[in-house]
Amino acid sequence: MIITGASSGIGEATAHALASEGASLVLAARRKERLEEIAADIESEYGTESLVVSTDVADEEAVKTLVSETIETFGELYATVNNAGLARGGEVESMSTDDFETMQAVNVDGVFYATRAAIPYVRETGGHILFVGSFAGQYPRPANPVYAATKWWVRGFAHSVAAQVGDDGIGVTVINPSEVRSEFGGNDGESFEERFERGDVTEPEEIASAIVFALTQEHSSVTELDLFRRDKFTEF
Repeated sequence: MIITGASSGIGEATAHALASEGASLVLAARRKERLEEIAADIESEYGTESLVVSTDVADEEAVKTLVSETIETFGELYATVNNAGLARGGEVESMSTDDFETMQAVNVDGVFYATRAAIPYVRETGGHILFVGSFAGQYPRPANPVYAATKWWVRGFAHSVAAQVGDDGIGVTVINPSEVRSEFGGNDGESFEERFERGDVTEPEEIASAIVFALTQEHSSVTELDLFRRDKFTEF
């Protein structure tokens, strides 16, 4: 199984959760040294095999290499977890073109590249493609409309891919978290891990449990699953 954005937060927690189920993993992100630390931890703790591939998902060729090395090492691909994503900037009128293009490149292009490369191999195993969406992909996000738009795109793309490949026996799932206490953060540069205390918002391990649940369905798909902090709707 491939996990993008595996170097921290949801990706790291998912690696541990899947390894505990005996899965062989391919850990992908830009921080190779951090990925190697995580790989050593899960191999020591669970005895599972893992492969580290330093990958910028916004780089089409790097994503092709990620998938080809996966097949070369393991001979097959059962699932891809499209988890890599980022938020930059905020106000549309003051957002730089670089921030806009970077969010599009990672959150949109990267998801497309990874999904396109994975489909032929996941079709062979009757496996899954999973997308980490967001609360922001379902409800207006005035703090960062561009980030929200990328996550609306992820949901629309995922559901349309499901319609296209369902006859091939491929499971497709979207997991939508609200705030997760991780290195991911808001527009001010402060991470959610720094901003929130344990228990204030969702923990990465909770999202990882939902991902494992979705990926272990053999004959059906968890089409979409929302995990919001319990007081989220009091904001409205």
